[in-house]
Amino acid sequence: MALLLAACGKNPKSLKVDATTPVGYNNRIIYQMNIGAFTSEGTIRSAMQQLDRLDTLGIDIIWLMPIYPRGATMNSPYAVMNYKSVNSAYGTVADLKNFVARAHDLGMIVWLDWVPNHVAQENAWVYEHPDFFSKDTKGNMIHPHGWGDVLELNYQNDELVKEMNCALRFWVEECDVDGFRCDYVSSPTIPVGYWQDVIAKLKSMKEGKMIEMMCETDITDPNNQRIDSCGFDYDYAWNLQGSLVNLCKQHSSIGLRLQQLLQRFLEQSGKIKNRRMVYLTNHDQNFNDGGHTLKDFYGDYRYALTVLEFTFYGMPLLYNGQEIGDPDVLNYFTDSKVKWEHADLKMQNTVRTLIALHHQYESLAADAPVKFLSTSSSDVLAYSRGDVVVVLNFSQRPVKTVIDGLETGTYNCWLNSRTITEGPLLHPNALKVSTNEHPFAELEECGYAVYVKE
Repeated sequence: MALLLAACGKNPKSLKVDATTPVGYNNRIIYQMNIGAFTSEGTIRSAMQQLDRLDTLGIDIIWLMPIYPRGATMNSPYAVMNYKSVNSAYGTVADLKNFVARAHDLGMIVWLDWVPNHVAQENAWVYEHPDFFSKDTKGNMIHPHGWGDVLELNYQNDELVKEMNCALRFWVEECDVDGFRCDYVSSPTIPVGYWQDVIAKLKSMKEGKMIEMMCETDITDPNNQRIDSCGFDYDYAWNLQGSLVNLCKQHSSIGLRLQQLLQRFLEQSGKIKNRRMVYLTNHDQNFNDGGHTLKDFYGDYRYALTVLEFTFYGMPLLYNGQEIGDPDVLNYFTDSKVKWEHADLKMQNTVRTLIALHHQYESLAADAPVKFLSTSSSDVLAYSRGDVVVVLNFSQRPVKTVIDGLETGTYNCWLNSRTITEGPLLHPNALKVSTNEHPFAELEECGYAVYVKE
């Protein structure tokens, strides 16, 4: 979709950023949705009514958290009772089929959350197929990681493998889903050979149908190197997110430290086969790890780090509610609701603009090159990706910083933290770079700006 620019006299030109579409496969945005939390009704039908909004926002992939019936012990969505059924509180298989069809009509695709390692301890398989489960030396079924509400599946059992593969095929055949986010892939009890086999089978199920697979693990971790050969399309940039949280606890030279961290991240990412999902939060960070919103994790740096997430590398993730600032901790065991009325307009308008940028500039594709730029402040990080230039201030005071390494030309400012609360604005001719001058950027405390060369 073309950007629509309207002249406003001597004021900055207004900028329409919504309803953009990606220029290519590697410029997509993924959205993690918990059906139970996403609307006040907490149903698939009510969530389907919001798909137009997500399409306008610019979402390309919807990852649905587990939609299966849950075990009663803790009511965890990751304690599956039946892999071929839908949680009755959410709706029916027919409802999900309609949801996927409507998403497809709008140009979006849908991934299901797949839980391969364990099932609810109340699952009928416990009594009907006890051989489907791993056992300890005393013959007792195993609670992986001490999770008392689930029992570990045994992938040495051929019948169990057939059942799991049949369930995966069911969702593709019955509801036309487009892929799976696979939980706890780093489990040592699921063989690499299993993933290699089932991923190949899923990808060849339907002629002309692309099935994508994402694994919940960081393959750059030396402990997970075996997973690099499984055939997943995406992994999590897990270690990056944790490093960003730790970095925000520093008090000086954050821009310089962040550049060093990101350089290592790029080097490690270049050594694995798949593409990567980058994120600042998801259901685990928001709830499981003690309960943290973006503000809790990153403080006033959360805005600049959101800019980083959408412009630096990989496929950006939005967790439901993140687009309005992640206002609350969401207990996904009880499906506590997103407080949509508590929108942070600064974050909301920043995200809208970033999606438009990510969609429309090929240089922001998942694995396009990054060039770090020199600045006169150790608290400022600057980099370019093609014609897009990003400058982030990680200090609690305003800065005026020289930027070296830019190509000569004129740059418009697409995103400026000083004005974004009022809405997306285009600031024309914000930077002019010649061979005889050193351009500089002025940023507010914890401020950010994104420039695009004319």
